[in-house]
Amino acid sequence: MAEDFIEVDGVEKVFDVRRKTGLLRRERHQVRAVDSLTFSVPRGEMVGYIGPNGAGKSTTIKMLTGILTPSAGRLRVAGIEPSRERTRLARRIGVVFGQRTTLWWDLPLIDSYRLMHRMYRIPDARYRENLDRCVELLELGGLLDTPVRQLSLGQRMRGDIAAALLHDPEVLYLDEPTIGLDVVSKVKVRGFLRELNEERGTTVLLTTHDLTDIEQLCKRVMVIDHGRLMYDGQLDGLHQVGESERTLVVDLERELPPLDVEFARVVKVDGPRQWLAFPAAQSAAPLVAQIAAGYPLADLSVREPDIESVIARMYAREEPSLGGTAAPS
Repeated sequence: MAEDFIEVDGVEKVFDVRRKTGLLRRERHQVRAVDSLTFSVPRGEMVGYIGPNGAGKSTTIKMLTGILTPSAGRLRVAGIEPSRERTRLARRIGVVFGQRTTLWWDLPLIDSYRLMHRMYRIPDARYRENLDRCVELLELGGLLDTPVRQLSLGQRMRGDIAAALLHDPEVLYLDEPTIGLDVVSKVKVRGFLRELNEERGTTVLLTTHDLTDIEQLCKRVMVIDHGRLMYDGQLDGLHQVGESERTLVVDLERELPPLDVEFARVVKVDGPRQWLAFPAAQSAAPLVAQIAAGYPLADLSVREPDIESVIARMYAREEPSLGGTAAPS
């Protein structure tokens, strides 16, 4: 059984906030950003950690890195309590925080890397090997002498990913790693992360609003909302929990009334083309067989469910005790 590299047990984070209620009066109240959060991540696993803005994702990551101290509960990363031994832990983790760069703004990109070489005391041979690999796979060769402030958002994000990996971290926290990237660059970054995980066994916790990142990189996904864990399980199971549907697009030889078949419903008709929705957990084969046997079929295709709509449906529910491993109550 894989060793749990990240352990989160009953963790809470409460912030004291003061609001102005009158000309000279301020009222103090508490905001619970993370509420009784419990999960573990084995060494070498890639996990998607998703939720709407304000759900508690960034707060969780900041506690895992030691930037914030939990209000309650227990946290361990590689056996280390992050807030107590932040410096020791820093040598074992890599972090990319969305639009907050770890690079030196006015220096050329390569100078930031040289500074990190010294800060982390990376052996020279290891530094050169990691730098060459990142530069090649993230296409940074033409950017090394460019000041960070002159890089585009996408270029800077690639530069930040490389910076987070120079010291061979055992765990990598990624917050929106493909933000600002074009389609081709996104594919390359995803391929790079997949290769990193497979070859080096790097544990990855990925937070993103681009759910294609999750679909292509992670088998396991955790969904958080209002600081509580709504779902923790396989990506396929998320569709079942959200009662998602696949769509069968049917092209007929001629225009016909809406098809009448079992286990599916027609949601749209446009001339000889019809769209049928059916449960994502159900095989399309029986449905296709029915249509082929009873109607003049010209062509068809199956469209997979949209994860965004699945998650939106989960958020709309009243009770956050859904499938997989539900949040503790």
